[in-house]
Amino acid sequence: MMIITIDGPAGSGKSTVAKELSRKLGIPYIETGSMYRAVAWWCKENDINPDDESRVVDSLKEMNIDFVRENNRFIVLHGGRIINEELFAPEIGDVASKVAKIPGVRDFLVARQRELCEKGSCILEGRDLGTVVFPDADYKFFLVTSVEERARRRVRQLEEKGIRADFKNVLEAIRRRDIQDETREVAPLKPAPDATVIDTTHLSIDDVVETIVSHIRV
Repeated sequence: MMIITIDGPAGSGKSTVAKELSRKLGIPYIETGSMYRAVAWWCKENDINPDDESRVVDSLKEMNIDFVRENNRFIVLHGGRIINEELFAPEIGDVASKVAKIPGVRDFLVARQRELCEKGSCILEGRDLGTVVFPDADYKFFLVTSVEERARRRVRQLEEKGIRADFKNVLEAIRRRDIQDETREVAPLKPAPDATVIDTTHLSIDDVVETIVSHIRV
């Protein structure tokens, strides 16, 4: 069994790298950011104020959302319907950052993340995997990228999904998210002391994947 963690800020390419690495190594991946976005989506759909911490935590008992690792896909289901793409609307990111600061939400999702990896090797991408969720992971990586490049990537990603996005708005949203993630009291975004840091600003996805593979002994 092998655990590989890929952490980094929003738009650093974690999801795409994790998917490609999963395909290359034949190891399922888990997109933990989508799990926090799922809670944010749930709050939005049910008019739950993300600043009301006790209400958010209480609502987790009612949240009929399932997380499934299937071959090289990570699927988020609500009532049997796949909602992955809905989770990446720009307004969901801000709410996700708020709910991610709630200890009860983090405890709930960290437990789910560990459960998903009980059956075998996993590649996980997120923000606190190498520091909190799997501090003893076999391999830890932390991706960094300029904020401008991350905004360009996010705009392209949204447009490919048919979602119109304004570069300036996306840029500001990412900057706000960075500040929230880096300054939160619970599990702030930072590389683990033993993580390999990779600057992806001027690298292709293939370059990043090959760099990671070069560190892994399978």
